[in-house]
Amino acid sequence: MAKAQNGDVVTVHYTGRLSDGSIFDSSLNEGRHPITVKLGEGTLIKGFENGLLEMEVGDKKTVELEPEQAYGYRNESMVTEVDRSQVPQGVSVGDMLQTMTPNGPINVKVVEINESVIVIDGNHPLVGEKLIFDLELVSIG
Repeated sequence: MAKAQNGDVVTVHYTGRLSDGSIFDSSLNEGRHPITVKLGEGTLIKGFENGLLEMEVGDKKTVELEPEQAYGYRNESMVTEVDRSQVPQGVSVGDMLQTMTPNGPINVKVVEINESVIVIDGNHPLVGEKLIFDLELVSIG
């Protein structure tokens, strides 16, 4: 049987959990479908993609990813102040916004609101977390 390699287009079901067992995402939820991706293009987090390599169709496995294999560690340079006039009226702490960077759009979280500035955090919500993925390879090719 063929094993998944870089360059292969694979379809996979997954469930992502945190160390405490709480599920943060799953392709098995009602209305969802397995994801299809070409391995080696870097569209998935590194540890998730590496976990798929060498799997055969029908294989199931669990991979545990330390932060450096997932979303990395908190980067304080991703926290910045912007003038209130630069964000929509009525934003609240905890709201998610989208902003443009030299590398394209990113989602940011409003973490503080002052009279003249709003503090936003561009770190991924799962930054610094150990992630556990249950994987099932559905198809190759």
